[in-house]
Amino acid sequence: MNDWQRKSPLDWETYVNKMVKVVAIEKHEYEGWVLTVDPVSASIVLATFLENEKVSVSVVLGHAVQEVEILKEGDDDMKQRLSCIFAPEESKAYSPEELEKRKNDLKTWLETNHIPVTEQGESGRTLCVAGVLTIDPPYGPEECSSSNEIILSRVQGLIQGYLEK
Repeated sequence: MNDWQRKSPLDWETYVNKMVKVVAIEKHEYEGWVLTVDPVSASIVLATFLENEKVSVSVVLGHAVQEVEILKEGDDDMKQRLSCIFAPEESKAYSPEELEKRKNDLKTWLETNHIPVTEQGESGRTLCVAGVLTIDPPYGPEECSSSNEIILSRVQGLIQGYLEK
């Protein structure tokens, strides 16, 4: 076990949102912004911004890490860019008012088609269909969740058809 693997998650957290240079075994070097460090394997997830707003994400396995050097602190703008890397495209595009409208429109459409739907959660952001399926913002087929695969598939198909109209 190397020094990097012996660190605690609190130690690794100090590297998040910082530009680092990682020296790994066989003299491999990697540079990038630390998105996270896996607490089990000590692997480092690095993001590098390319041209055209593209992002390259790479993982340096914890057992291979020999040295990590902080090159630069991330400012608030960089922290925001890093936090959005894995956010779904749809969730970035909607204001709270737009999300409320999408929720209400979908709820009305489901009720019009005789599908029982209620609002759940303390803020009422989640729609619940027939007590067995939930739909979270931004209320598309990908945000449906159910343990019943048949109902999940059918409701996702209905929502996809509704959104295409």
